[in-house]
Amino acid sequence: MAKDKDKGKEEGKKDGPESSGGKLSGKEYAKTMKKLHGELVRLQEWVKHKGLKICLVLEGRDTAGKGGVIKAITERVSPRVFRVIALQAPSERDKSQMYIQRYLPHLPAAGEVVIFDRSWYNRAGVERVMGYASEEQVKGFLDVTPQFEKLMVASGILLFKYWLEVSPDEQTRRLKGRITDPRKIWKLSPLDLKSYDRWDDYTVARDDMFAATDTAWAPWYVARSDDKERARVNLITHLLSRIPYKTAPREKIELPKRKIKGDRGKNPYEFKFIPEVI
Repeated sequence: MAKDKDKGKEEGKKDGPESSGGKLSGKEYAKTMKKLHGELVRLQEWVKHKGLKICLVLEGRDTAGKGGVIKAITERVSPRVFRVIALQAPSERDKSQMYIQRYLPHLPAAGEVVIFDRSWYNRAGVERVMGYASEEQVKGFLDVTPQFEKLMVASGILLFKYWLEVSPDEQTRRLKGRITDPRKIWKLSPLDLKSYDRWDDYTVARDDMFAATDTAWAPWYVARSDDKERARVNLITHLLSRIPYKTAPREKIELPKRKIKGDRGKNPYEFKFIPEVI
């Protein structure tokens, strides 16, 4: 029995970084992300080859780490294949439309991966909590959304929905960081401050949303995100495990021979070189 346990531990090490909850070292994170980026590029080429349509929805409370996950996913892939959608607040025209209408044009076509940095689930979350939508509108949304997503899946879209779960203490720490760090101040919106003391309201909204829209064809997956690096690794690893993909066929690439003439004298114009400060 002891040998079997040891064997299980050894096999577990092969799956990726340690899962004990300890802090990932920078070296381990970089090494793991390098492998995952390679797999994401491999997935990208398969998506183009097979004409797959993938839709990724990322939701969570303020500061949950959605932006970091999106950056980690898209860092090494083509923006022509991996498109990030982060819609602005709705205009008066948008408000007059059927609610889901403004999201429809952004759904993936063949050969695309679309990532929604917040999505139609705004209605079940921030719009409900902050009073931008009535309870009647929220109820209607929760009733209709499972069928809307069923139509998406039936059309061939691979839909993945992730909720990033951050703790109250970690959210506070991150919001304070946005106040004091000049690199992050742009992330702090008036809405963040207004919603800060509505933790319980967001919890109720999240639970109601899960109860109504966690379906067999479009389930919700939750990623703990107090440790941002670990959350990115875990989410990307899970996403890749849910998509059947292979290495797309590719022609062998060789650089052609080229000839470069020698020094042709003075340049026809003076380059305006920038100052080299380092």
